[in-house]
Formats: sequence, C-alpha cells, structure tokens
Amino acid sequence: MKTFVVFLKDKRKGKLEPSLLTRHIEHLRQLKQAGKLMVAGPLKNNEQAMIILNCDDIDEAITLVESDPFIKEKYYNTYDINELIVANDENNWLMDSPQTNGNLVH
Repeated sequence: MKTFVVFLKDKRKGKLEPSLLTRHIEHLRQLKQAGKLMVAGPLKNNEQAMIILNCDDIDEAITLVESDPFIKEKYYNTYDINELIVANDENNWLMDSPQTNGNLVH
C-alpha cells in the first residue's frame, strides 16, 4: 500500500447542501470500512480539506477522490494529490533513502 495526501481546493463557500454533506460522509465511511481512509477533515482556514488515503497506486487514489460527492458535484472545484513517503522508525526516518541523500549538501 502507498499513502496519498489529497487537498480539496477552490471551495464554494456557503453552498454546502445538507444532502451533499451526507453523501460525502457516506463516501468517507465506505473508504474507512474498505481500509482506504486514514484521516480526513477540513483545514482550519475554511478554504481547503485534506484526505489521506492508502491505495495500491495513484490511479486508485484518483478514482477514489473523483468519486467523492464533494468533487463530483463541484463543492470543491479542484484537488491536488501526491504520494507521501512515510518516514518512521521502521525506515530510520528516511535517513538512508535515495531522495534524502540526493537532497543533502555534500
């Protein structure tokens, strides 16, 4: 599994219908039950929302995002999606990764 971070952007403030919110929440519940959703929520600035997904690949992540009613019905007009390289104890916080080494000043 790979981890993908999604930012929902270009929100239509003041246009959230209760039925749309209900459909969005049901979508998130289904993702959670399928083991795809790690976390989701709006950002405090009330401009964007973030979703973190576990998926096999970028294509699956895009499919899941584009099936979200918030995107399908243009409550959020755009989104950004990027794969997250998870840093943790198990991989020594990426100290030995090619990406980290490529960014080090020698």
